[in-house]
Amino acid sequence: MGKRTAIVVGAGIVGLAMARALAIKGYAVRVFERTHQAVGASIRNFGMIWPIGQPAGKLYERAIKSRNIWREIAERGAISCNNCGSLHLAYHEDEWIVLQELYKAFHAEGRDVSLLNPARTLEASPAVAEKNLLGALWCAEELIIDPREAIGALPQFLTEEYGVEFVWGNCVTRTGTSSVWVGGQLHRADLVFICSGADFETLYPEEFSKFPFTKCKLQMLRLTAQPDGWKIGPAICGGLSLVHYKSFAAAESLPILKKRYELEMGEFLKWGIHVMVSQNLKGELTIGDSHEYAPTHDPFDKAFINKMILDYLTQFASFKDWTLTETWNGIYPKLTNGETDLFFSPEEGVHIVNGVGGAGMTLSFGLAEELVESLHLSRSAG
Repeated sequence: MGKRTAIVVGAGIVGLAMARALAIKGYAVRVFERTHQAVGASIRNFGMIWPIGQPAGKLYERAIKSRNIWREIAERGAISCNNCGSLHLAYHEDEWIVLQELYKAFHAEGRDVSLLNPARTLEASPAVAEKNLLGALWCAEELIIDPREAIGALPQFLTEEYGVEFVWGNCVTRTGTSSVWVGGQLHRADLVFICSGADFETLYPEEFSKFPFTKCKLQMLRLTAQPDGWKIGPAICGGLSLVHYKSFAAAESLPILKKRYELEMGEFLKWGIHVMVSQNLKGELTIGDSHEYAPTHDPFDKAFINKMILDYLTQFASFKDWTLTETWNGIYPKLTNGETDLFFSPEEGVHIVNGVGGAGMTLSFGLAEELVESLHLSRSAG
């Protein structure tokens, strides 16, 4: 009896994670990607693997599992990663109160966190601005990969390690029971997974219309490699990030902080701006980001948003070289009902995986293993 077979549509991080999880379970996997390399949201992000942003329970555990898989892949030489951790900074008393509350909550959950005074914060990162600094929340659990390098390298790794076959530049135009059509040719498999990200209108548009989807456009920037190998250390986050991640709702004083931001920084909240910076192994700095929500977005970057991001960044960070080398935007699908993923079967043998929002790099590997295991258990029970 031959191997069971699976087809994955899409070679972004969700598709790659599904291909890996299926291959580990013994499937012969073929991935169809309409472009000749991944060019979507999976390469247009910080490369932050970010457990600290996930609330306690299922999502945090999924993030840790995903992080460990990234580390395993890096240890096997396929990609590079930086186990640098994260720093959330406080320059106002209400921010410092929130960080103290988060430290207590996260420490009680068993997370690897520390509360740093100004001197220890400056020791942790030479990029932190000293003026008015009150302290920081340090977490050792985050790591940085370069998404352009990693997403580009994973297909070869999956092929060499697990025999996954990639078919590039071939668009799936139609699906059926356990099957897809590519260029008029029918391909069958035991299971089909549609991992098409923001391009969810192409296949099963009627099914997708039943779910509360929107699309998020974010803007990001990159600064040149810092001179003489200068490193910022951990990923660095300003106070605005405290009102962005769901996990930070663990701080009782967060609504007070958010109210001040609404009064003093309403324009930042309007455009969904919270500012973070990560450094890749080349020394380049990735900065962002903003969040605009709509079913369709214009393709243009807004200069005033980039300026707002950089202006806020100067309040808490100082670099050796601020030369701007790139700006871009990315678009990802997001569920508006608070759910963090969508998994459903529109017809027999076909499954759709979508809706991971802006946490694809952080959650996809863990999510994929959970989904494949659930299908495996379901078949065993049947």
